[in-house]
Amino acid sequence: MRTILFTLVLFASCVSSASAADRPNVLWIYLEDVSGWFSCYGDTLIDTPNIDALAERGTKFTRFYTPAGVCSATRSSIITGMMQTSIGAHNHRSCRESFRGKSMGEYDRNVLPESATPLPIRFRQAGYWTFNEGGKDDYNFEWSKEEFYDFERSRGGWGPATLVAGKCWAGKGKDQPFFGQVQLGGGKLGGRAPSVIDPADVPVPPYYPDVKEVRDEIAHHYDCLLKTDDQVGEVIDALKRDGYYDNTLIFLFSDHGMKLHRHKQFLFEGGIHMPLIVAGPRIAKGKVRDDLISGIDISAASLAAAGIEVPETMEGRDFLAKDYEPREYLVAARDRCDYTIEKIRAVVTPRFKYLRNYLTDRPYMQPSYKDPWEVSQKFRQMMADGEMNETQLIFFGDTKPAEEFYDLENDPHEINNLADDPEFQRELTRHRKLLQEWIVETGDRGQQPESEVGIRCVLKRWGDKCVNPEYDAVRKSTAATSK
Repeated sequence: MRTILFTLVLFASCVSSASAADRPNVLWIYLEDVSGWFSCYGDTLIDTPNIDALAERGTKFTRFYTPAGVCSATRSSIITGMMQTSIGAHNHRSCRESFRGKSMGEYDRNVLPESATPLPIRFRQAGYWTFNEGGKDDYNFEWSKEEFYDFERSRGGWGPATLVAGKCWAGKGKDQPFFGQVQLGGGKLGGRAPSVIDPADVPVPPYYPDVKEVRDEIAHHYDCLLKTDDQVGEVIDALKRDGYYDNTLIFLFSDHGMKLHRHKQFLFEGGIHMPLIVAGPRIAKGKVRDDLISGIDISAASLAAAGIEVPETMEGRDFLAKDYEPREYLVAARDRCDYTIEKIRAVVTPRFKYLRNYLTDRPYMQPSYKDPWEVSQKFRQMMADGEMNETQLIFFGDTKPAEEFYDLENDPHEINNLADDPEFQRELTRHRKLLQEWIVETGDRGQQPESEVGIRCVLKRWGDKCVNPEYDAVRKSTAATSK
């Protein structure tokens, strides 16, 4: 990745036709592993007053979808405004020189083209102060914190308003606008989220068995949402305290759904249908929009709001533009997550969702990083004992179909697969065509197997946990070379 010439950047910012004071700040409040069970989205079990107030001040989107069900693929796409499959960032935590302190040696470097320049660089080139408070990046391409951020804090997450809140923008120039990300732990808050919700009170979706382990996980997620709402309030208070609230365009959204098995990593509604709230200058107050928005659209909208040209090559669209035309459809993708090799594509239209499962030789419930969890062990035991009902076996069974087709208006839990229903064959054919055209148009790089170098790195990271057949040839080749 090229080096930024900061003197030129500063010069460019000085000669900008619009003064820095006239440009809005742009802040992403980035929630991790958060399903949008907020009261402003209709949840009745908890109240989330700070998030609700943000929705009242701005626009709430009911059909926002992330590009993937896992953090690194989603974050790689949103920060560039490009689908992860278009830029080779689709395999979870790939293209890394090191992993959790372990050097990979040779690895599958992914150097982005200039057309996919990440947003922090674009904003810096336009004279913006850039920061990442909380430190979650997780990008599957070559990048450096020095190029991205004027301020970056990697550990600890958002701090109490009287201690850390606002330090991330404290170093900027007097009239210099900022582009920043505040990372909130969300579903990963763990013990930092006090236990409030009684597991007996939580709703259990029909695709999960109604057992203690599931109720405990759902109740804990509600606890995390309550804590997250408090933290959103702290962010807002810090902006108000420092005089930035009125001139800050805020995007609040999640990277993907909560950690339960049919949510995180997968392309069902629980994995990719997420909350999105936008509030701030020139945003309609109290408005609700039901059109389809993709995570990659956040980048285009952020650039446009700051008066920065949106590249024609960017796949994201400025959904805040006055002349914006709603999407006919959007696509999400699932590829390798950790050591679990999978390949699924989803096409979402206003009414329907089409899922194409490429690897039908393996079930949804492959071996994964979730296996040590208590709830996972309960699922496995129930599967072995034949205790799952027909609805639960859609995900927890031994097989999965090549195609799934759901009427989201009438089947929001995605239980009734219409792929073989004669009444829906015309719509099924249309969605197949949309996916195939998208694959060709965008050059979906996930249609090709992961490189041998990439597979070797996964083996080095995860060892014997790599049980998919794709590892066999590389494992044998590595063993033969080492003799």
